[in-house]
Amino acid sequence: MELRDRIGAALKDAIKSRDAERLSTLRLINAAIKDKDIALRGEGGDATVGDPEVLAILGRMVKQRQESARAYEEGGRLELAEKELAEVKVIEEFLPRQLAEDEIGAAIDAAVAEIGASSIRDMGKVMAVLKSKYAGQMDFGAVGPMVKDRLG
Repeated sequence: MELRDRIGAALKDAIKSRDAERLSTLRLINAAIKDKDIALRGEGGDATVGDPEVLAILGRMVKQRQESARAYEEGGRLELAEKELAEVKVIEEFLPRQLAEDEIGAAIDAAVAEIGASSIRDMGKVMAVLKSKYAGQMDFGAVGPMVKDRLG
């Protein structure tokens, strides 16, 4: 089942079960996906985004909410931080399992071997391979320094 379909089914279930918090988050996800669809149509591309783009959208949404929760916690607004973290849990239901530290290291080694990377100048190519194969499964902000260390 496509990600977009899974999100739609979850939205219908949330409506039926009258789960207002879950419904709110699912509507935000749908709105973000539709915004991307509209942007693509404006560029003359396909009318709908595929799973890789949806994964990227969901990843950004998780990151935004984690940053907001951190800011709320620092500001002493724990109820708002909890709301943001609850949204993160709903969004993460649609993301693939995050890779563990050792799995990330193995993925980096495999990408380096696939490209034949030998210097830091190949970092962009290695990151492109990782992003194409592991979208939504790792935090590329944290993986970048790991790739740099491996190539450096």
